[in-house]
Amino acid sequence: MPDNTVLLRPSDSNESASPEREQTRALPSNLEAEAAFLGAVLIDNKVIEELQTPISPGHFHEPVHQRIYERVLKLIERNSIATPVTLKPYFEQDEALKALGGTVYLAKLTADGQGLLAPRELAGQIYDLALLRELVSVGRNLVEGALDTSDEVAPMEQIAKAEASLFQVAEGATTGSQAEDFRTASIAALKMAEAAMNSGGGLSGKTTGLEVIDDKTAGLHGSDLIILAGRPGMGKTSLATNIAFNCAEAHMEWQREGGAYNYGGPVAFFSLEMSADQLATRILAEQAEITSEALRSGKITRDEFQKLSFASQRLAELPLYIDDTPALTIAALRTRARRLKRRHDIGLIVVDYLQLLQGAGRASDNRVNEISEISRGLKTLAKELNVPVIALSQLSRAVEQREDKRPMLSDLRESGSIEQDADMVWFIYRGDYYHEALRPDMPGPESSPDVLEKYRIWEERYLELRNRATLIVAKQRHGSTGNVPLHFHSEITKFTSPAKRDYSDWGEG
Repeated sequence: MPDNTVLLRPSDSNESASPEREQTRALPSNLEAEAAFLGAVLIDNKVIEELQTPISPGHFHEPVHQRIYERVLKLIERNSIATPVTLKPYFEQDEALKALGGTVYLAKLTADGQGLLAPRELAGQIYDLALLRELVSVGRNLVEGALDTSDEVAPMEQIAKAEASLFQVAEGATTGSQAEDFRTASIAALKMAEAAMNSGGGLSGKTTGLEVIDDKTAGLHGSDLIILAGRPGMGKTSLATNIAFNCAEAHMEWQREGGAYNYGGPVAFFSLEMSADQLATRILAEQAEITSEALRSGKITRDEFQKLSFASQRLAELPLYIDDTPALTIAALRTRARRLKRRHDIGLIVVDYLQLLQGAGRASDNRVNEISEISRGLKTLAKELNVPVIALSQLSRAVEQREDKRPMLSDLRESGSIEQDADMVWFIYRGDYYHEALRPDMPGPESSPDVLEKYRIWEERYLELRNRATLIVAKQRHGSTGNVPLHFHSEITKFTSPAKRDYSDWGEG
């Protein structure tokens, strides 16, 4: 067997560690347990199907055991039987196996069959020892990084990296982070297509709860960064809270009713602008169909209060977690998101909004660089946790200076890197908002026919645009761009899907 050791210096003394005091310790492993488990698998391939702890080749400490288990998995995937005899052709030229006795070693693995007595326990021990070896690696890298002061010292960055590494160990991801072969990737793609097919066509990611958006995007997919942008008053936060609620509710329904696929998930909502109780009030008002203004002022009837009470009871178990900590740094947000992922298995993250996040201290002197760091950090977070991240963003005032108020990618404020890092860019546009600003003076009894006609034309157009909104999909890495029609109920700040028959005459609303 190869000699795998690591030098650990004693830490209970302030004196420099001399060579005499160095301790040579083997990395945590149990090669006998690995051999016994492999023997059990080669005797009965069904052992793998019954495991509670998923074991991959990377969890084995001995490289020969890694290669044997990898070949076993490939044979089983092809519906072949893995035995010492069927494995023999693949290992006749394996130099490391020759050091153990050659292909005879394969037969020795199954000689006593002791592994069949407790294969699950053996698998659990192999997995746990693999995690301990990863912890040793993380600890070594952490110590080396902390001792290296050749570059600019950035303790908070090192802490963030250490926590990311520990999160990967906790998720069992570090040992499986090697390059993925095409077969594995293609199987994942097929599963995604199967999910879309079983949903009735179209939906393979997390649902937005809005059919027209799901039809356009096939849902929100893991590792995607979605930028939702618009000018103030367009309804960015309203749409984000609608999607967050719908996704969390879909998960709650799946827990109650079951089903082959879960199109929802627990949601983490980072609100840097509104407080948690303000967001909760908005969501309650949407679901009870009571205006937020009436709710805040207390001007509601008994029937409305009863509707509010019912909505509150129904949403008591909603898996929606709101973090309203102000002035978060991107590093702190990633730390909190990892913690929520670990505790609640978060399926969607919403950030309201991107420009209120802060970057690292050294980037804050240049706002463009800081925004670039933040957008890259959000994309990295989406990939690391394998969840979609929706980040709200402001638009520049250039929109207001154009005759056509529809946003464009060039309107994204402060940094082109937002467009570059995003997998999707959505813009919210409401024609009635801008048409309202053109409202002429209300005509009186003595107004001239021209004034009356001007107001009539304005009002006719306003009624056409009222409660209509457009979601402009300006960028979609995995699909087409285009416009998505939506209804916006401004009184309760709620977006809904219009009937498909209404699409053709949607106009510019």
